Amino acid sequence: MSIEHPASSSHSAPYGSPQNPWRQPDGSVISCTEKLKVMQENMEELRQCALDALEDAVLMGCDEAQVKEAFQAVITALNSGYAPAPEPAPK
Repeated sequence: MSIEHPASSSHSAPYGSPQNPWRQPDGSVISCTEKLKVMQENMEELRQCALDALEDAVLMGCDEAQVKEAFQAVITALNSGYAPAPEPAPK
């Protein structure tokens, strides 16, 4: 399962795809196979956890749109706690 842009349409590519690769803060593409694998696994785990919570909420009678709005607020409020990785020294 791929994770797509929120405004997903026929011309937007999923995050982590060759058309929409994961990038470092400086804009360079992350190409390490292991890093990409971890990102894919983490995104799938996040998607499944969110889907489970959404389905629980709807089954309990909550409004789906409001729950999604709450999820977006939680994600927006997240901070990694890590400083950006230092840029590599020029060669």
